[in-house]
Amino acid sequence: MINDIDFVVMWVDGNDPAWLKEKAQYDQEHGDKRNIRFRDWDNLHYLFRGFEVFAPWVRTIHFVTWGHLPKWLNTHHPKLNIVYHHEYLNKKDLPVFNAHALEINLHRIEGLAEKFVYFNDDTFLVKDTEPHRFFSDELPRDMMVANALSSSDGVGHFVLNDLEILNRHFDKRAFMRTNLGKYFNPKYGKNLLRNVALLLWSRYTGFVDPHMPQPFLKSTFEAVWAREHKQLARISASRFRHCDDVNQYLFRYWQLASGQFKPVSFEDAKYMTIEMETIRSGMVEKTITSGQYNMICLNDDDRIQTAQEFAEAKKVIQQAFEKILPYKSEFEIS
Repeated sequence: MINDIDFVVMWVDGNDPAWLKEKAQYDQEHGDKRNIRFRDWDNLHYLFRGFEVFAPWVRTIHFVTWGHLPKWLNTHHPKLNIVYHHEYLNKKDLPVFNAHALEINLHRIEGLAEKFVYFNDDTFLVKDTEPHRFFSDELPRDMMVANALSSSDGVGHFVLNDLEILNRHFDKRAFMRTNLGKYFNPKYGKNLLRNVALLLWSRYTGFVDPHMPQPFLKSTFEAVWAREHKQLARISASRFRHCDDVNQYLFRYWQLASGQFKPVSFEDAKYMTIEMETIRSGMVEKTITSGQYNMICLNDDDRIQTAQEFAEAKKVIQQAFEKILPYKSEFEIS
């Protein structure tokens, strides 16, 4: 069915005084507390405009928040479900400021559909996108492209933890015998060379992670929790990011290794790290407005540090989105 797919969006307002006050009570605890984990680019309304214009078929949008809400958000929209942390996490673990703890429990959201797409707040739809882009024959659409583990993107330690769990439960050779067409699929294009290069390794060494809106089956989360409850319960209580966390990729990898996916090309998706070079050269604006892509990721990192650079970059991004999504959606208060 077309209308049985949900979206999940996780958001934090890093400028909220009440949230900052609560977070400060735990600043002595170990973990990743960098500002880029929480700062707000003030472009979330374009994500919702994109939902309305480019994916009107979505059933429900579950908006996960610590407690604050955007001032512009129409909380009475019939497709919107506001989800507070205390409504789906174990209350004894709260508060948490660790996205991993929040993500690995998404299946506990009341009323969540079996098929859902998880959007980080830096991933956007920028062109008409049909349901079959995310699901086909009731399975998530994804690409199984092998990769060598690297720490260069800052998540290598999380991915290593994911892979250690994955390799305990799945046999790569067995997968190859029964799912060869999902491993060597023409939709992957030149990325097939990665699969060839890493074919000799008997264990999963990693996967290319597009960092795009990610389709999941709720039953995948339930299956992983049933097998790794102790580990996941520990991370659910981890207030800030730690090197021994797993992240949402574990559930994506589980779907890949179990064959619970349909191959898809990612030529319609573009990942960009926000930095002043791409902002001032017009590359970010072109990526948003070109019409070449269905979805994009505008990833925040340490390369923009000063308040002046942040303000400049934010303005360029907002102006670009205004060119393709100039009108308020019904998710915004008129």
